[in-house]
Amino acid sequence: MGGTKVEKIKSWIVGGSLFDQFNLCVVGATTLLLLCTCTVQLRALSKTMTPRFLIFWTSQHIDTTPQRVYENNGYLTISANGGLNQMRAGICDMVAIAKYLNVTLVVPELDSTSLWHDSSQFQDLFDVNYFITSLRDEVPILKQLPDEQKRRVKNDSIYTMEPHSWSNLGYYYYQILPKIKEQEVVHFNKTDFRLVNNGIPIEFQKLRCKVNYEALRFTPTIAEVGKKIVKLLRQKGPFLVLHLRYEMDMVAFSGCNEGCNETEVDELTKLRYATPWWGQKVINSGLKRKVGACPLTPEETALALQALDIDPSIQIYIAAGNIYGGERRMAALRAAFPNLVIKETLLAPSELKPFRKHSNMKAALDYIVAIESDIFVPTYRGNMAKLVQGHRRYLGYKITISLDAQLLVNVIDRYKKGALNWDEVSQEVKTGHADRMGSPTQRMEVPENPMHEEYFYSNPQECLPPVGKISKST
Repeated sequence: MGGTKVEKIKSWIVGGSLFDQFNLCVVGATTLLLLCTCTVQLRALSKTMTPRFLIFWTSQHIDTTPQRVYENNGYLTISANGGLNQMRAGICDMVAIAKYLNVTLVVPELDSTSLWHDSSQFQDLFDVNYFITSLRDEVPILKQLPDEQKRRVKNDSIYTMEPHSWSNLGYYYYQILPKIKEQEVVHFNKTDFRLVNNGIPIEFQKLRCKVNYEALRFTPTIAEVGKKIVKLLRQKGPFLVLHLRYEMDMVAFSGCNEGCNETEVDELTKLRYATPWWGQKVINSGLKRKVGACPLTPEETALALQALDIDPSIQIYIAAGNIYGGERRMAALRAAFPNLVIKETLLAPSELKPFRKHSNMKAALDYIVAIESDIFVPTYRGNMAKLVQGHRRYLGYKITISLDAQLLVNVIDRYKKGALNWDEVSQEVKTGHADRMGSPTQRMEVPENPMHEEYFYSNPQECLPPVGKISKST
């Protein structure tokens, strides 16, 4: 990024006496030294002055960042698991781990066996060449193992393991590095939540950000379509992106059935029991909802947005798959906010053809639009909600409304029972969300239970702009 091009000196014509030649060599050497010094300083200055804008499409400029040189301790191959955003965070962690261990990383394989059955691989989602080049000063990355290691892997089965969840760098240094040195190639079959949020040297926290916000650039195909959606929305004014996490898989996984009929409850229960990697089967929907652990329903979401005084005429882009229950469940939200749009209503079928049967590619479009929106509102604290929130903070604390499900459920239930009038509802909801708009906050730490801490990628405070430099538009 921002590299300064120095004109190539084509030739030196040396004439005259030997003394003159010697003087000319000294002058030339001094000049070259000054040019190199200026180049380094200008590169550093350009990086400082570069605005924090996310670049989704591939630039023609090739960064000449020098490759980092160190003694290679071995090779790490990984299979990222989960949906797009879970895999994205896992890849960022793996790059940081690879650098810490001085190992060569092979371009990740992506999960094609999960519920979504998406066959997309890394190069289908991200600009693989840019990924490798932009990180060459941090860690060596190869598209595939060298031939010698490939042969070894074929002859002897590769050593595969699942790293411990929420591990610190010490675990990887003392437990994993010796295994890599012994085996030469080690494969991680999971990457989700394998690195702690806190207690990591700032150099590696910043590297996690560099991978997430710079190196993981979407392919030109995805970027251009995402850019077009944003342009179409902008032509009609401000827009809000609603990450309405109410698809069938989420409703079944959560075990939350508020507003579902008996047939739907039965269908969701069967799906939950049929999915082996969803550990919890017996779920008390009512209790879970009261403690704020359920995704908000479309009806609850409509009341929440109204209570927050969101302009009813604003465009709302639904960043989600098919909403469970269809139009029956969307009716209240559409009545309150008639300008609901989805990618399928904005683009021609031919434009979306490359994305069919590729849920991760569709999720990438939603990610782009969510980053660019005037307001982002997730209805559940899932991976996309967390990563988009962190990215918007990185871009200058853009407005992200983190809905408090527990508060909202409590207020809505009292309103339905007649215990509150609408003005009281609105006042309680506004007061409860005054500090949940994406403003700067200290990341919450729970050292004894990292799973319940605030996620690094939702609030990457080590990488965020100083509060005094926040854009006035946000």
